Amino acid sequence: MPSDEPRTDPGGAGDPAAGADRGADIQRALRERPSFSIRARIGLGFLLLFLLSLGISIASLLILTRVEHKLLFLEAAGSYLFELQQARRFEKNFFLYGTNLEDALEHVRAAKRILHEQGGDVARVVGRDRLAATVGHVERYEDLLQGVARGVESGEDAGSRARRFEGELRTHGAEMVLMSERLVAKERESINTMLDVSRRIPIVFLVLLLLLSLYVANFLARQILAPLNRLMQDTRRIAQGVFTPIPPRRRYRDELSELAMALNHMMRELAHRQDLLVQAHKLKAIGTLAAGVAHELNNPLHNIMLTAESLREDWRGLSDEDRLDMVRDLVDQSERARRIIRNLLDFTRESEMKADLLQVNDLVTETLALVSNQVKLAKVKVVRRPGENLPPVHGDRQQLNQVLLNLILNATDAMPGGGTLTVTTALSPERDFVVIEVADTGVGIPDHILPNIFDPFFTTKPQGKGTGLGLSVSLGIVRHHGGDIRVHSRAGRGTTFEVLLPVARVPA
Repeated sequence: MPSDEPRTDPGGAGDPAAGADRGADIQRALRERPSFSIRARIGLGFLLLFLLSLGISIASLLILTRVEHKLLFLEAAGSYLFELQQARRFEKNFFLYGTNLEDALEHVRAAKRILHEQGGDVARVVGRDRLAATVGHVERYEDLLQGVARGVESGEDAGSRARRFEGELRTHGAEMVLMSERLVAKERESINTMLDVSRRIPIVFLVLLLLLSLYVANFLARQILAPLNRLMQDTRRIAQGVFTPIPPRRRYRDELSELAMALNHMMRELAHRQDLLVQAHKLKAIGTLAAGVAHELNNPLHNIMLTAESLREDWRGLSDEDRLDMVRDLVDQSERARRIIRNLLDFTRESEMKADLLQVNDLVTETLALVSNQVKLAKVKVVRRPGENLPPVHGDRQQLNQVLLNLILNATDAMPGGGTLTVTTALSPERDFVVIEVADTGVGIPDHILPNIFDPFFTTKPQGKGTGLGLSVSLGIVRHHGGDIRVHSRAGRGTTFEVLLPVARVPA
């Protein structure tokens, strides 16, 4: 089932107005979907479960009710059959021995009374027509016995009585007993069938309940858990600063759609506040830059002023050698000021990048060859750990050499008494970046200073040893290449810089 999930939109990423319009369209599309909430769907599922349980319960009650009626019928039929059998027994005694006629009549009347008292239960089982036929047989049998009794009272002999009534009595008596026995047998068979069905009903219910449970579990996985997992991916994407809105993918709107709308609104607000923070950061950077430039240029300009003033005042009394020294000092201070201005221009200028396919192992080899003498003089041991089969990167060879040069020289300066410089190249775990790791065993960077090392004009080196623009310029170059620089350090144990450069894709 489709769900609200992110889709990248590179076309709108570069145009804020287009991105805002697309975000508004997505919000409107989400809002205009017909509403069918998860609560309603879960309620509908439980309603179906309730209806299934209700149907099974009603069926069970109906079966139990019918079984109860049949048991009542069997009880009445058993009593009725017993009375008929007793009447037939006393009837035979009368025709054999001339006795028990009143007992036969008494049992027939008892059977007739049972039919009248239990007629409703009997009729529900055998029907009104069959009940009427049975009552007719009993009444006719009773009339025949009463006829025999009237004959006895009139003095008629036993032989003529037997000839007149015995055949019909036996016919009606046998018919009544046979009908009762058949009904009892039939009802017992019907009760056994119903009991068998009632035993199967729980099994059928359990099977249906299992199927419904599997459907509900699958429904929850497709309709709730899968979209929640995608929304969790969206939150991780948002945490990484990707604010692409979540488009509608469902045909209807539910609670997860409301959550997607809330996330889209949050992303719009985050993007707006991020823009405000960027502007504020730019203003802060400009202020820091101006202060740094003023501070850095003030020293060489002050020295130039003092030296030039001294040279003008003491020109006649100075020897040629002293004059030459002061001129050299003026040149050095001017060169220092020019270097500050050049680094500042490198920091602020977005020069055109000449991108080529580069192998990072070759870049590391070239850079180490440039600084080999300085590294040897600093008594630093270089350990190389080149990765194998690394994919190429797109970049400007000169700019990336400058980045590596800055990091290696910084690592050398951090080990004034010598140490080990380890340069490692590898592929990132996500296989999207090639990582160049420059690690030293130097003094490290304290935790309270670490967040500021990429700020312009921030340096931990002694006065005159650095301008504080090297790491800022390096970070700008790497980010211009689509990568990043990460740093890990512990005071007294060394520092590790990781340069991440994106793997070259085809097409570039």
